[in-house]
Amino acid sequence: MAMSDPPFDARSYVATLPMRPGVYRMYAADGELLYVGKAARLRDRVGSYFSGRHASAKIDALVQRIARIEVTVAPNEPEALLLESNLIKAHRPRFNIALRDDKSYPYILCAMNHDYPRLVFYRGPRQSGSRQFGPFPSAYAVKEVLQHLQKVFRIRNCRDSFFAHRSRPCLQHQIGRCSAPCVNLIGREEYARDLAGAIGVLEGRNAEVIADLQRRMDEAAQQLRFEDAARLRDQLRELQEIRSQHSALSRRPTDTDAIAIEGEPGRYAICVLPVRDGQNLGTASHFPGSALSEPAETLADFLLLYYRVETSPRQILLNIELPDHEALAEALASSMGHAIELRVPRRGLPLRWVTLAAENARNALRMRALKAELLGEGLQVLARLLGLPGVPERVECFDVSHTAGEGTVASCVVFTPEGARKRDYRRYNIEGVTAGDDYGAMHQALRRHGAHIARGERPRPDLLLIDGGAGQVQAAVAALAEAGCEGLAVVGVAKGADRRPGQERLYRAGEAIPLVLEAGSAALHFLQRVRDEAHRFAITGHRRRRARRYRESVLETVPGLGPSRRRALLTHFGGLQGVMRAGVNDLEQVANVGPALARSIYEHLHPGA
Repeated sequence: MAMSDPPFDARSYVATLPMRPGVYRMYAADGELLYVGKAARLRDRVGSYFSGRHASAKIDALVQRIARIEVTVAPNEPEALLLESNLIKAHRPRFNIALRDDKSYPYILCAMNHDYPRLVFYRGPRQSGSRQFGPFPSAYAVKEVLQHLQKVFRIRNCRDSFFAHRSRPCLQHQIGRCSAPCVNLIGREEYARDLAGAIGVLEGRNAEVIADLQRRMDEAAQQLRFEDAARLRDQLRELQEIRSQHSALSRRPTDTDAIAIEGEPGRYAICVLPVRDGQNLGTASHFPGSALSEPAETLADFLLLYYRVETSPRQILLNIELPDHEALAEALASSMGHAIELRVPRRGLPLRWVTLAAENARNALRMRALKAELLGEGLQVLARLLGLPGVPERVECFDVSHTAGEGTVASCVVFTPEGARKRDYRRYNIEGVTAGDDYGAMHQALRRHGAHIARGERPRPDLLLIDGGAGQVQAAVAALAEAGCEGLAVVGVAKGADRRPGQERLYRAGEAIPLVLEAGSAALHFLQRVRDEAHRFAITGHRRRRARRYRESVLETVPGLGPSRRRALLTHFGGLQGVMRAGVNDLEQVANVGPALARSIYEHLHPGA
């Protein structure tokens, strides 16, 4: 008989730990890494977990599962902080914080290595040879500012491949949002002057740009160039609208991030308010999940994770004191490559920024709690109406989208009591099914999905929703049975006779009479939200698939033209329209397309020519 491991003796283990900085890792009996923490003195910090009652029930739950602890001694606190951050990022332990809104901020990108640079939406790492402006609080804010800048300065936004193959101005020029440098309707110097004005606005030098436009307008009026003067006057008006998009709290150019944490262990909200060139760029809220630590420790972990992705300004304002802020600032400086100042402001505009960030964090918590309350109520009512054994912890919903049977895509969205779980969303491209056969498409998608569940590759849902009626439910149940995944609670959500919200009918497997929910019930609202999300996710995937097919389907039929050459053609001519307009000699200029293939492509695209 195999010997079992002896129980973990916390007191004896803690006594062996050194009073030095380091990182500790807590493991469960099955080897799962539960928690990673940093300590200025390992013996004191680890010992605190076993010293008696804890402030949080989640800490009790963690301690009860600890089967062993491993430590790594670090030379100093900054090194320990960086090691802790690396381990959390690599392993994502369940009891450590996880950034629920883990997207990076959007920027406006200007690639300066082109004769006529463009301004575009961008999210990602810095690119060499380009300038980035931001960050902005949301994609909507970026698109709104870009829209205004195009109306004012008429800077192009088209792709370089599209720009290189234009023979006449595009629609953007006709509606007054591009000066058409692609067909030489504006010179390079004049375009550079307009671009400099747009960059000046993005850098916060509005007053300087406005003064320059005012001077140019006066000169045009004195020289009787009234059309130019009127255009410059319109630019001045638009600039005032751009300025209204940002709430400038300071006249001094200042770059800082105001960051505030509110809440309690397991229920924190952290609000980041970036200030660039003295302008408040809005806020973004993050919700550290499964946090066991106190606010200061949670905020320190957040800063290390957050600034692995985002560029840090030289000053970070906080709403609470961090006991190890010097070590944290040193760790951030080592990561960023420049000095970082962490401080809690006491007066003036910095205090107003932090106060505003804290207010937004509290509001984010309230909104999140309200959504969770409504979601929980909907799940409870739904469980009672459907006779489920308990409140479902995982709900999946399937929908199918296509256009006249073309480009069929099935979507699967996942909801838990905390809301949408987007990292578990899946799409299934449907192949080999008769065009327009929704039952066949649903059967194929559920058979593949059920196989993943049966093999243990996907969690088993407590409730599986199908967008459709009794037919779709029957197809889903049959498919799951074929995949060896039986016994799931499957319910169809069908629209009413008029297909209007509030008339939904619920179809359960084996029951001919549908269940009708009361209008306005929490369960109905939950079902509508899940179904609409499944529909959105399905139609987005379908449109992308259809767009790819329309872009390449004609070229796919050309004998001898493989994927790499198709991509080369589309890139060289800026799209399918450019390829269609090209002659044989033009086609020969594309890499790996010789005279014979060029002639074959042309004859295939222009039969009878």
